[in-house]
Amino acid sequence: MTYSLIWDLDSLFEGGIDSPKLQARLSKLDEEIDAYSKNVIAWEPGAENVAAFKALIDQEETISKGISQTISFITAIQSADTTNKKAVALLAELYKKMTIYDNIDVILTKKITALSNEEWEKLLASPLLDAQGIRFNLNENRDKGRRLLNENEEAIINQLTIDGFTAWSEHYDTLVAQLKIPFTEADGTTVELSAGQAFNRMMGDADAKVRQDLFAKWEETWAENAPLFADTLNHLDGFRLNNNTLHGIDNHLTIPLEYNRMQQATLDAMWGSINDNKKPFADFLIRKANLFGKEKMEWQDQDAPVILGDFKERRFPFDDAADFIIENFNQFSPKMSDFAKMAFEKSWIEAEDRPGKRPGGYCTGLPESQESRIFMTYGESINEVATLAHELGHAFHSHVMWDLPTMSQDYAMNVAETASTFAELIVADATLKQATTEEEKINLLDIKIQNAIAMFLNIHTRFIFENNYHVKRKEQLLSDEDITELMVAAQEEAYAGSLATYHPHFWASKLHFYIDSVPFYNFPYTFGYLFSLGIYAYAQEKGTNFEDDYIALLRDTASMTTEELASKHLGVDLTKPDFWQAGISIIEKDVAEFMRLTEKYI
Repeated sequence: MTYSLIWDLDSLFEGGIDSPKLQARLSKLDEEIDAYSKNVIAWEPGAENVAAFKALIDQEETISKGISQTISFITAIQSADTTNKKAVALLAELYKKMTIYDNIDVILTKKITALSNEEWEKLLASPLLDAQGIRFNLNENRDKGRRLLNENEEAIINQLTIDGFTAWSEHYDTLVAQLKIPFTEADGTTVELSAGQAFNRMMGDADAKVRQDLFAKWEETWAENAPLFADTLNHLDGFRLNNNTLHGIDNHLTIPLEYNRMQQATLDAMWGSINDNKKPFADFLIRKANLFGKEKMEWQDQDAPVILGDFKERRFPFDDAADFIIENFNQFSPKMSDFAKMAFEKSWIEAEDRPGKRPGGYCTGLPESQESRIFMTYGESINEVATLAHELGHAFHSHVMWDLPTMSQDYAMNVAETASTFAELIVADATLKQATTEEEKINLLDIKIQNAIAMFLNIHTRFIFENNYHVKRKEQLLSDEDITELMVAAQEEAYAGSLATYHPHFWASKLHFYIDSVPFYNFPYTFGYLFSLGIYAYAQEKGTNFEDDYIALLRDTASMTTEELASKHLGVDLTKPDFWQAGISIIEKDVAEFMRLTEKYI
């Protein structure tokens, strides 16, 4: 079947950024926020006014859906065309609405925080409220509300966020959109690649010279602009740290851990287990470098394909990739397969490889229409097939939760990466099973292990860097040279001596360091990867009975802590190393097989 490479946004708001329907929804948001504000101010907290409280929750849900729907749509337009200035202006308008809404939420949160525990429990127990489905979320909001400043102070902070915190994050996107990386093709023609195009080719091209030439130009481009990115990072995280201080938070990991609903003990157990198992993965990188005729791995070669003998790497045109994903999802979950088929048929995916798009990929939810949209730049490699499956996993996660209260759909990033990584594992193992030669199996094992390298070494680099950076940033502004020094030190530590060259300006080129809405956009990936390995092993044991259990787990992801989720659905303790070691051991078997198969090629 033939599927579109360009997503359908008109079914959401016909007419794109100038859509009258979009303008009407934005205007309606103003009315909804105004009415909500009046009702919040008028509400007298207590069990005797439970009906009014229930009405506030309903209003909050309507506004939240409206904001998510419009911001997802406008961001989608901006992602597909980074030069669209109207999208930038509309996002700024929407952020102002969100600030007003946040200020009202502060008033409501302060009111419920002021209630005694007895009064609060009485309110939650009212049959009229029927709070069982959102009790966890309401309690969570109330607990966080205890550290809020007074209403005027919180309003000032929210107002300053627009042209401070959020503005610096947006400024990064503006800077990246201006970057062009020159590259000379084999026929002598010189082209200018966007950051996204250059990255895909630099990390995935089979030609080592292409990778090396592009990496040199890539590093040079980011280095030339490093002072601009240093300013951006300094002020972005400076705002975050100052905001923490104002709210009595000394530890910069407090908010990331709260956001991911996980304990420090869980984070420590995960990284501790990974640190104890670095050697097999460092050995893998060195062996892969040896296969490329080098003593140690160079940065740009990490994701390069291993092609031995007469093997030619399989290419997946978009339609073939879609069919492959649909077919193999069906082995584990027919519902997941049917969902993916619907997403392709309804053109929910922006995949075309063209200039002007932002780098990277993502999935965004549209709660009013109960749909998702997926953004990426598709390049026909097995890695892009995995990325496509990854984002479809995110979309399926949202799909099975649309009927829940909005509060109970707000799952954190660490468990969000569970469904996506699970989908990737399905694709990786499906391709391995279809391998017909030893050379093909080596190639596919490498692709599968690349994910583990990213999670255990690359993401660990990001965590070490960001952790150390925040410690230093509390004391002073850092120059681009200071930041670069921290990044190289983090790469040396995380990669356990397996690299010959480093990516000094990785801190500038990595979007995740500049996202304002999610602090420490790194360790949740590793968590989700290892958590999904546990689920994948569970799926293989359960067979056809797995689907319902899997969906039940996904539906609980926003209604309990991470530790409670793992205990309830998998019967494991995340604060102990056993669970993490079990997941790592699964991939170590793949590494051992790769080392065995490649021994004779050295």
